[in-house]
Amino acid sequence: MNQLKPLPTPEEERQRNLEQLANYRPLDDDFMRELFRNNLELAQFVLRIIIDKPDLKLTKEETQYDLQHLFGERSICLDVFGVDSEGQQYDFEVQRQDKGATPQRARYHSSAMDVDNLKAKKQFSDLPNTYVIFITENDFFGKGKAVYPIERMNLATGEPFHDGEHILYINGAYENKEDTSDLAKLIHDFRCSKAEDMLLTPLADRTRYFKETPEGVDYMCKAMEDRLNERVVGVAYNLLLLGTVSKEDIAKVTKLPIETINELEEEMKSVSA
Repeated sequence: MNQLKPLPTPEEERQRNLEQLANYRPLDDDFMRELFRNNLELAQFVLRIIIDKPDLKLTKEETQYDLQHLFGERSICLDVFGVDSEGQQYDFEVQRQDKGATPQRARYHSSAMDVDNLKAKKQFSDLPNTYVIFITENDFFGKGKAVYPIERMNLATGEPFHDGEHILYINGAYENKEDTSDLAKLIHDFRCSKAEDMLLTPLADRTRYFKETPEGVDYMCKAMEDRLNERVVGVAYNLLLLGTVSKEDIAKVTKLPIETINELEEEMKSVSA
């Protein structure tokens, strides 16, 4: 068996986190989630620009909104979920790779929100308007537009279907020097790794906090460490599934206590039972 490479020391990991943090942009989903976490005001500011509704009032905002209870293995976790004063719901997603922004995925996200909203004994007419918003790093449709609104149509009449489902693709690669709209500025800022280069103050201030203040940097490093720990547990679980690596070697390479490895093994057995 090939020798497993040990994980970095805490000092090496923090230095790596600091380097990664310096390069983070709002277009990177790990950073975006922290930008919006517990920040209804910033989410409202961004949605007002994207929806082009200056009076939109957001009443609820949550990052990593989990719909796992509905879909089992095909569960989804919404990057940023919001509800406005009219009951309309918003799913805001960053999709770095084109394969994560397929029409079928947008359809699934929209459907998941519908199922989550249609409780027992409720009428179909009670479904709220929903917006699934994908901001993509590339121009997914390749037409040079800043935003691609997707709506259902009655093809026989040429009229909108008015089912309350809205899907928008925001082109993260959009560049037009003559476009001075807030949407163009927002797209520009989503590509920036430095607050000083951003054009919109709310996004710049939030970015500056996480990158340039001791509290913000410590918070981000802790969040990055937590995500690494989640991935390490996942690695340990997958190695157990392989059945070719001893628990002692798994504990050594992941630096997890052998007790944790034993607990993962019991969990694995209960799932397969």
